[in-house]
This record gives sequence, C-alpha cells and structure tokens, in this order.
Amino acid sequence: LILLPHLASLGYGVGPGGEVIDTFPYFVSGVLHLISSAVLGFGGVYHALIGPETLEETFPFFGYTWKDKNKMTSILGFHLIILGFGAWLLVWKAMYFGGVYDTWAPGGGDTRIITNPTTNPAVIFGYLLKSPFGGDGWIVSVDNVEDIIGGHIWIGTLEIFGGIWHIFTQPWAWTRRAFVWSGEA
Repeated sequence: LILLPHLASLGYGVGPGGEVIDTFPYFVSGVLHLISSAVLGFGGVYHALIGPETLEETFPFFGYTWKDKNKMTSILGFHLIILGFGAWLLVWKAMYFGGVYDTWAPGGGDTRIITNPTTNPAVIFGYLLKSPFGGDGWIVSVDNVEDIIGGHIWIGTLEIFGGIWHIFTQPWAWTRRAFVWSGEA
C-alpha cells in the first residue's frame, strides 16, 4: 500500500471526494509492473549466464571501466536526464493529460487540470529556506498542487540541463582527487 495511493494522486480511478470509482487502472499498473519485472529478471539472468562478460567488444557505448572518470560523469548525466524527463512527465500529466488529484480542492478533493503552475523561484525555492524544525514545516509545508507542479518544472529542467552539462564536461581536478573511482566504493 505504498505505491497505489500515488496512482490515485495521479487521478487514476478516483472521483470527487477521493472515492475510488474504478480499479481497472490499478490492475493495468500491476500487470505492467509484473511484465517489466519479468523482462528485467530475464535480462539479469541472460547477462549473468549467457551474455558477454564485458560489453566493450560488442557494444562500445555501454562498455566502461570504473577508473574512466569521464565515462562516469556521462553515466551520471544520462541518469539526470532520465530523472528530469520523469519530473516533466508529471507536469505534462497534471497540465494536459487528465490532471492530478488535488486534496485541497473543495468537497474533500477532486481530480483537476493544473492550468497555472507556480514558476516563481522565490516561492519554489523558498520552501528550502524554511526551518525543518518547529512549525514552518520546511518542504512538507506545501499546501497547493500548483506549487508541487511548479517545483517539478524547476527540478525537471535543472536535472535535464545538469545532465547535459555532465555529459559534455569532465570532472574538475578536486573531484578527481576527492572521489573514490571504484565500483566497490
């Protein structure tokens, strides 16, 4: 019961007041996760038992050594870009593809399209400047969906640009010295 409420927060199968009116989206999500898990498991068994020991010979793009600091930053860059696209998927879902469930909507909450997300950096990053102690609530003090979607716009954009930066740059000298470049770190 950790992930199913997040499906509801995306507005799947939820009606006014937070009432679950259709469980089919949850079934589809479960089936997709089972199929994905099977593919991932099969890939792991294949690469452990049958596939090549190293990928450098057959797929140079995927081959790497832990000592190759430039390749490590490229891998980090690709992961940041994927995370950024994930954040933007939530933004697109909220703004163009059915909306998200808003717990603060009148009548106990409802699924709605977000038409005006908060993009003001003072508001979005102001949450980080609040005290995590006492009554301020730090980042959990967000009380509207517009700020949540606006935060995902900022985070998604920063992750994509950060990923591009990591792909096209090399680690600085202090980073080369300070980090442990090993798969066993």
